[in-house]
Amino acid sequence: MCRWFAYISATEPCLLEDVLILPDHAIAKQVHERYLPYLFHYEPDADPNSTKKEVSLRNSPYNLDGLGLVWYSNARADFGECEGPRPVSYKILRQPQTDPVFQSLCAGTTAHAVFAHIRAASGATAITIYNNHPFTFGRYAFMHNGVVAHFDVIKRALALALSDEAHALVKGTTDSEMLAALFFTYLEERRGARVWEAPHPLEELKLCLEKAITTVFDLQKEAMAKVGKTPDASSLNIAITDGEQLLAIRFRNHATEHPPSLYMSTRAGVALNRKFPGHPDLEGVDNGVQNLKAEEEHGDHVIIASEPTTYKKADWELIPKNQCIMVERDMTIRRVPVDVQF
Repeated sequence: MCRWFAYISATEPCLLEDVLILPDHAIAKQVHERYLPYLFHYEPDADPNSTKKEVSLRNSPYNLDGLGLVWYSNARADFGECEGPRPVSYKILRQPQTDPVFQSLCAGTTAHAVFAHIRAASGATAITIYNNHPFTFGRYAFMHNGVVAHFDVIKRALALALSDEAHALVKGTTDSEMLAALFFTYLEERRGARVWEAPHPLEELKLCLEKAITTVFDLQKEAMAKVGKTPDASSLNIAITDGEQLLAIRFRNHATEHPPSLYMSTRAGVALNRKFPGHPDLEGVDNGVQNLKAEEEHGDHVIIASEPTTYKKADWELIPKNQCIMVERDMTIRRVPVDVQF
């Protein structure tokens, strides 16, 4: 399974180097390491060995198939070409810690909204930059950790369910990007052409994502019924942003099995910002530079990530199974169930 990281704040930009590279457990280092606090405690099975096996199965420490990065910039808006921030992306197939361009970009870029993703390719999906998340559709970015079960069997039917406009924006061959295109197809049905160029209420994004997931499940059931089988479960840890608001879900359509890990923090950004006191890895230590601001001056922010990037466990919470997190423009957080029947 993959790993991803999302940061959003209306008022407090982060330096990409601080959140993606420097911490001991930054996403750039999660290509071969894991840190999963609370996962065993909150989601035990009757058999502890089964719990351990399941956690390992859906949280692989080896994510070697590419990195994708999206940060949001107002450059185009400043030149009158659009309204609101737009995503800028950078994708590579090498390990991020050995890529000088990635290092330079992160050292010199700040943003109020950041998505980063390291990939562990599923099935026989090609390893190419076009298959690296996040996927961008207009002003939106979409990333996924998990797998759409039986994708090789349903992908033709799934492609036929897409609008022409959404299908034209698909560049790769992954289950994730096809699911994203289906989500935008349903949003397009509600809002009209080029729906990805404008912001929309989070409630509407949630409805369209749930409809897309339901369609996938229906296609799986139909395909498996033809061979007398029951569909396998799908893991769908998904994040969507327009650069100003964020929607994320942690979901698996199984009564007892769990999705990959997914955590949230509204406090870790302080330790992940060198302007402020604190350190992402050590208690009672600062980041090594002069503190320019007090902790209480840090703006409201939300981080949602496959794994915590700081080691202060109290700053993180494990998002419950099948829950949706919605972060409004004013950083108000709402938690509601994912409304998908299975």
